[in-house]
Amino acid sequence: SCTVKTCWMRLPSFRSVGDALKDRFDGASRVLMSNSDTETPVLRNDPGAHRVPRRDRYRFQLRPYNPDHKAPGAKDLVYLESSPGFCEKNPRLGIPGTHGRACNDTSIGVDGCDLMCCGRGYKTETKFVVERCN
Repeated sequence: SCTVKTCWMRLPSFRSVGDALKDRFDGASRVLMSNSDTETPVLRNDPGAHRVPRRDRYRFQLRPYNPDHKAPGAKDLVYLESSPGFCEKNPRLGIPGTHGRACNDTSIGVDGCDLMCCGRGYKTETKFVVERCN
């Protein structure tokens, strides 16, 4: 008798993909982009344009913003500019800031007072609310 072995490719679980992306996001590094001037530019109509290796097609190099850090690998996440600060109000960018917002003193998430108040400190207040129910 014959036996047939079939291998199926399948995607990992959504959770494991999300965890891997989050790890890469947390480890992303700021880079500077520079063109490599070692080669002459290739024109589109040039018959030799087809011979440019794919990895050299765009001919730019990513250098770490901090020279003490290593250069990013092919699978590393990188960014060119830091995100704007969301603590202070910036109408030009549409950022309302976090001043005067309510925060959750016990939360360690984005709604927590430590993160939302940006080190400015915060005051706590207790309110007693009486409501009718049923």
